[in-house]
Amino acid sequence: MCSRYVSDSRTIILCVLPANADMTTSDGLQMARQVDPKGIRTIGVITKIDIMDKGTSAKRMIEGKDVQLRLGFIGIKNRSQQDIIDRVPVKIAVEKE
Repeated sequence: MCSRYVSDSRTIILCVLPANADMTTSDGLQMARQVDPKGIRTIGVITKIDIMDKGTSAKRMIEGKDVQLRLGFIGIKNRSQQDIIDRVPVKIAVEKE
């Protein structure tokens, strides 16, 4: 069913990828690449940035250095469990790298 919708050339493909996994092996991204090989109508959403290991960064993913999409990538970051325990306000937690 998904293939039917993403195959339509008028469709924008929203490809959701977890930041804590290898994006090049993502099933969603592979399907998007099959129907949109140049990445012209695909937008990437990087989730789970908050649960990445300390010292790692999603910057390369969001900047499109690993996989290039014309519409780019959006990063979604929530408070980490430690920020919740420490009662760090959402605004401050989201701005931390």
